[in-house]
Amino acid sequence: MLPGGGVDPEDASREAALERELREELAAQADVHGLLHVMERPGERQYFYLARVHRWSFADRSGPEFADSSRGHYELQEVPLTAAALSTIDLKPDQISDVLLGHLRAEIDLFTLPDLRSTGVINA
Repeated sequence: MLPGGGVDPEDASREAALERELREELAAQADVHGLLHVMERPGERQYFYLARVHRWSFADRSGPEFADSSRGHYELQEVPLTAAALSTIDLKPDQISDVLLGHLRAEIDLFTLPDLRSTGVINA
């Protein structure tokens, strides 16, 4: 699974929620490059952003999923953003795995893809 979660009332935008989730789940600081994909399911819409992480600490995570032991144990694994590496893991959800692997197998640099926020394709 990828880091993420919902937009809280105190988040000013989806990008602010992403930055908060990255801080909570990875103790990470990142620059959001753009909106890569939007997944529609009945009753929900999920947004997948591409970001460059500058700093992270697996030991300093602070999200609610780490404070409550009844929610399970979360192991983090750093995986290079390559087709070979992503092919070896069970990345969820399947739809974003297919999107990432499709581009990477076609040798497309993900950071050259259009930011869906600015294409007019969706209202992000």
